[in-house]
Amino acid sequence: MRVAAACFAAAALAAAAPCRAQTAPDAVARLIAASGAEVAVAFQTLDGASRLLIRPDVEFHAASTMKLPVMIELFRQARDGALRLDERMPVTNTFHSIVDGSPYTLDPGDDSDNDVYAHVGGELSYRQLCEAMITKSSNLAANLLIERLGPANIQKTTDALGAGAMHVLRGVEDNKAFERGLNNTTTARALMTIMLAIAGGRAGDAASTREMIAILERQAFNDRIPAGLPRGLVIAHKTGEITKIRHDAAIVYAPRPFVLVVLIRGLEDGRQADALAAGIAAAVYADPAWNLAAAPRP
Repeated sequence: MRVAAACFAAAALAAAAPCRAQTAPDAVARLIAASGAEVAVAFQTLDGASRLLIRPDVEFHAASTMKLPVMIELFRQARDGALRLDERMPVTNTFHSIVDGSPYTLDPGDDSDNDVYAHVGGELSYRQLCEAMITKSSNLAANLLIERLGPANIQKTTDALGAGAMHVLRGVEDNKAFERGLNNTTTARALMTIMLAIAGGRAGDAASTREMIAILERQAFNDRIPAGLPRGLVIAHKTGEITKIRHDAAIVYAPRPFVLVVLIRGLEDGRQADALAAGIAAAVYADPAWNLAAAPRP
């Protein structure tokens, strides 16, 4: 049902033939052109044999996709003994601008998850905060972890993975930093690199990467890449959004597994952006040359 809906969205956006009538590069290009949005796409099978890159090195506001490197750094520090994942930390709603150190707070009305706010004045474990940060994209959980882990440490780990075009400077809603253009940014290639590292067990030790993938599989927001793919596929992914920004970065455990990143900028209507991401995913999955729906022959 979701594939049919995605094909319909693709046809409506591209005014073209059904999804399966075109190669993925052509179909994706038509979808992007028809949408009027600024879009970057990065796709690669886990075996490394098939790849599609469209504007992969164009910089976008990272939105909540920057929470991926935060998760990786959390597990790195746990592995190195700097903290324990089940250790509890105080939950506060006071943070400090990277511009001048002045305090600011988060508005629960602007957060996609309110559960963590109920614990202000109490404690949650690092594992609980990571779960909320990824599965429900909690900004409060993200800011607590970023201040504890340190942006410089997060960036160093991100750079070591070869994803230096992902820049994690600060927590969410640091308005003084935003006004000065000090934003967390990424490219489609950098996000693909991060997701490939997680999928390939290079983002940490074996136990850590398995747990990261399991957390990503519990993602609560599934209206972009997953909406364009057949039901039943296991998908580990992280979304991100702010005004006129809509992203998704996924590891898709199809018969031939792959990573797909879609970054979208410039659409006022979030539902249109979601349909565009779903249409791109459907077009990629349908390309017979890539044979994603069938395991490769030995």
